[in-house]
Amino acid sequence: MLRSLAIRAATAVAIALTATAAHADQPLRLAVSAGPLAQLVEFVATRAKSKGLDIKIIETTDWVTPNEAVFSGDIDANFFQHSANLAIQNAARGYNLVAADPAGVIVPVGLFSKRIKNLDELSVGAKVAIPNDPINSVRGLQLLQRAGLIRLDTTAGFKITQRDIIDNPKKLQIVELDAAQTYRSLDDVSIAMVNLTYLIPAGGDPKSALLLDKTPDEQFIIRFITRPEKKDDPRLKALLAEFRTDDVRAFIAAKLPAFIPAF
Repeated sequence: MLRSLAIRAATAVAIALTATAAHADQPLRLAVSAGPLAQLVEFVATRAKSKGLDIKIIETTDWVTPNEAVFSGDIDANFFQHSANLAIQNAARGYNLVAADPAGVIVPVGLFSKRIKNLDELSVGAKVAIPNDPINSVRGLQLLQRAGLIRLDTTAGFKITQRDIIDNPKKLQIVELDAAQTYRSLDDVSIAMVNLTYLIPAGGDPKSALLLDKTPDEQFIIRFITRPEKKDDPRLKALLAEFRTDDVRAFIAAKLPAFIPAF
């Protein structure tokens, strides 16, 4: 009996080692948001490739498909979201996805305009655009409050909506749009909250922000997300080791100066 158990255990270990080795021969499949984040990952992947790690990068333009693909096993990891969004997606869709490592990057959001040069010029009844997804709409409202344009009842915490505006002295008309559309909306609104992942590819300049939120908030760190059993994948660990380097910090400072390294 003991010999039988020992044989079965040895066989299981051998199968696991074979599977790990077979996996190690395959490229790490990684989904990333098109734009600045893809630019960052391409830099890391190029460095990793010189050390023998093959990474297949799949660029995406939405915030749903990358999690579905990781959960189903079609890809190994993604890099596009912070923990606040991940928590909502896990709860809403029954996922159990996790951050592979605390390391990541913070992508600021800001208030931008093509019509005014400072917030004091904002007229009564002006149209303001913020994103319509649960997380970024909150960030938009909070940023408007930081700018002194509205006052919020904050008892709802991170679930505030426009219904929680208790003072709007300029009677601003706040419209909610898809996050990818807020920069384009600047032709039609006075100001908009824009995420830099959309601003930069569209040719916008982060330095033109009327107000830029660079708060180093833990819940807004963009991290590498995977399935729990993939956290110890040697390929993913090798990628993360390459990510957490001074060279990557220098790349962010030179090419993505508004971004904040979180490692």
